Amino acid sequence: MLSLTTLLDFNFEWPTMVPGEIMALTLLMVFASLCTLEFQAPNKKLPAKHLRQSYKTNISLFMVNSIAMSLVSASSLLILAERYSGKGLLNALSSPAWKAVLSFVALDLLMYFWHQASHRVDCLWMFHKVHHNDPCLNISTAFRIHFLELFITHILKASLIIILGIEAAVLLINEAIMTLFIMFHHTNISFIGEKLLSYLIITPSLHRTHHSTQRCEHDSNYGAVFSFWDRLFGTLTEREPAEIGINGSSPLDLVNLIKFGFTLQMPPVVQPVNFDAMIAEAAYYKAEKRGFYPGNDLRDWLEAKKEIITQLYGDKPIKHNVTRKPQYNYLKFMNLDINHRRIQNF
Repeated sequence: MLSLTTLLDFNFEWPTMVPGEIMALTLLMVFASLCTLEFQAPNKKLPAKHLRQSYKTNISLFMVNSIAMSLVSASSLLILAERYSGKGLLNALSSPAWKAVLSFVALDLLMYFWHQASHRVDCLWMFHKVHHNDPCLNISTAFRIHFLELFITHILKASLIIILGIEAAVLLINEAIMTLFIMFHHTNISFIGEKLLSYLIITPSLHRTHHSTQRCEHDSNYGAVFSFWDRLFGTLTEREPAEIGINGSSPLDLVNLIKFGFTLQMPPVVQPVNFDAMIAEAAYYKAEKRGFYPGNDLRDWLEAKKEIITQLYGDKPIKHNVTRKPQYNYLKFMNLDINHRRIQNF
């Protein structure tokens, strides 16, 4: 049996032309297969009305993007590949197989960093949030991309093609493989062995976490194909999200969704809760009702604390340590008020 190194050192020749029609047909067949599997055995049953809206918007957006990219000639990556083939860093390698593998790994790493930047930089998230606002995660969500995000992605890929000197045939195959993986991890399915497979590639369960409404969850699992980038850079999260989409209301139709990509939606500012002040105030009113009769200070404080926590969190268990120092402040404040009243009465 040939070792991996021997296999990659084997000097085979890539075909001079890879028919684009075959690639397109293959992608279409895989899309149809995954779509059928998604409907027959979904990981989560999605509302039919919302799912139809999702498919309609996503497919329409894909068509608009395809037309727009053709008009601005941004899909000419193959032309760049033909022009700069043999001129980049990969030209130092003699094996076409090694060139193909390294170009694919480099492309996937580029997509990892680009995806991470789209979450961390506000002006990039402005476009990327269009992809995340789909509340029904399904295979068509893979094509829910704002035109400007797609355009910037093509520019980044073009730069990588020039730097590495990726050949046209290799580029076409790499793009097809990456598209297959992206469709796969957006599919609403689960299967046996998915956990084991997730150690190598991004699976549907990992990518569902990435589409969570909770920022601590969706700012993770950035990989397009390989999951070891997330493991290497510490951005991997393995958790089933409670809800899919983005927080707040956002448009789901085509026209308004495109406009939505030009709005910088900032997260609501949440003011920190001063538990100590709230508890002290509630305990003070309890003491006032009983005429500040001594001996019940601790009981008032504990009852006030319990009531405040119940009002804020309901019956959910929380971890919040309240020291007894605020209680001293409350007692000090209460004593000052009592002394003030005594002076007034005097």
